Amino acid sequence: MDRRSFLSVSGASLALALAGCASAPDELVPSARASASVSPTGVAPVTPTPTPTPTPTPTPTAPSLARVPVPPGTSTGLPGDGNLLAWTVDDGADSEVVRLYAEFAAATGTRLTFFLNGSQPGWTDHADLLRPLVTSGQVQLANHTWSHPALTTCSDAEIVSQLQRDHDFVQQTYGVDMRPFFRPPFGYHDARVDAAAASIGYTSPVLWYGSLSDSGLITPEQVVQFATEWFLPQHIVIGHANHLPVTTVFDQLTALITERGLRTVTLDDVFTT
Repeated sequence: MDRRSFLSVSGASLALALAGCASAPDELVPSARASASVSPTGVAPVTPTPTPTPTPTPTPTAPSLARVPVPPGTSTGLPGDGNLLAWTVDDGADSEVVRLYAEFAAATGTRLTFFLNGSQPGWTDHADLLRPLVTSGQVQLANHTWSHPALTTCSDAEIVSQLQRDHDFVQQTYGVDMRPFFRPPFGYHDARVDAAAASIGYTSPVLWYGSLSDSGLITPEQVVQFATEWFLPQHIVIGHANHLPVTTVFDQLTALITERGLRTVTLDDVFTT
């Protein structure tokens, strides 16, 4: 199977879906590689101690790139050949993980795109920490709906409401417009969902080409394993701000990026909008 067909559709199921929209269980749709999308069973809840701040990555400022227009349809990777990595982070179910990601970005210069659910308190709790990173463009915010419902189960009005509420929260809290990028929870979208999103300017659904598979709780070693598999040139990789283990291996993920000569980028670094 061609690797570009890999579309793992992991995502954290949140309990705050609007009336009429269904929340789906994590990992409801299997991927081409079950190991890359299904959280292992029997992982005991732990509270790992975060590792020391890693050595800065070589991309503290925006890379000098000839940006290209946002492609039509769904994006799963970055265009062309190169050494770019779009590390994207979804949800925000754990406020502490949101904080640690923000501190990691500030300390290392790593460029990240957060597909956030505004209903999660971490995005308010740590707005002061995130705001300078967002203003500088090092961290990009993108729309993942307000409360993470499966949009294919929502009415058109509910789809618009989910995206608009998240949009309004981010604009009021961070002063940025997230359009045109949105990530449908669980990767679930169709022509109807895309049309409803486009009606308010969200014209570019973004999925992924590789996953850290940490929407649910996995071990730090497994996070590194999935990063080793998927941190590759021109990939859009999905992670989650839901569980602490990823925050304990930031140094190892940074080392992997450096060893492979990758440059972290946001979607706005690559695409003109």
